[in-house]
Amino acid sequence: MIYYKTEEEIELIKDSSLLVAKTHAEIAKFIKPGVTSIFLDKIAEEFINDNGGKPAFKGYNKFPNTLCVSPNEEVVHGIPNDKPIKSGTVLSVDCGVLKNGFYGDSAFTFEVGETKEDFKNLLKVTRDSLYKGIEKATTGNSIGDIAFAIQSHVENSGYSVVRELVGHGIGRNLHESPEVPNYGKRGKGLKLKSGLVIAIEPMVNYGNKDIFQLSDGWTIKTRDMLPSAHFEHTVLVKNDKAEILSSFDYVDEVLNN
Repeated sequence: MIYYKTEEEIELIKDSSLLVAKTHAEIAKFIKPGVTSIFLDKIAEEFINDNGGKPAFKGYNKFPNTLCVSPNEEVVHGIPNDKPIKSGTVLSVDCGVLKNGFYGDSAFTFEVGETKEDFKNLLKVTRDSLYKGIEKATTGNSIGDIAFAIQSHVENSGYSVVRELVGHGIGRNLHESPEVPNYGKRGKGLKLKSGLVIAIEPMVNYGNKDIFQLSDGWTIKTRDMLPSAHFEHTVLVKNDKAEILSSFDYVDEVLNN
């Protein structure tokens, strides 16, 4: 079942999504070599609660924390822990918020300390591929158009798209229909209509696309143990140009100061 959102519902999703965006900015202030992911998690949880929201991931299918924090070869769903994060780490952080009955969801991949130029490029390509996908999130296009735009940009840049993990609809539930893959063929899949809200989230591997899950039941790693990057926006399908309901402006402002 696909739920198209009313203007009132879209505003509530935007409110939740912007709280996610501000949470990324809040933890960005503390990201440096030696910090632990559990410390970042506590910062995020307090910030979300203080701003009228609830962490969307905590307790979701028994996930124990507010953030998914996934360093280097961890693709997604990393569980925060007390290990100091080393300089040179590529650190994917996924965050979700429930506020006023609606969810927001966004991910950002940080550089901790000084990272290799190759890995900086991985982050740039992944982030750019997200926006390539968003450009296709307009009425009359299809899910396949989004997927193809992401895949072609990533693969033309020499990287790999993770197949098993996908974006999704979002609203009253964290995960709704439709699924939004990051690979596919133009013109295939659901035809997009105005009022559809989706989370678009390319997960891109430096090496090959193969992944596996750890015995903790959550953490996904690259099979070749090379780094992975992940960027995600909550996006509203519209007639002429998609509207991004989340934002990287707040986190960029912190990182560029």
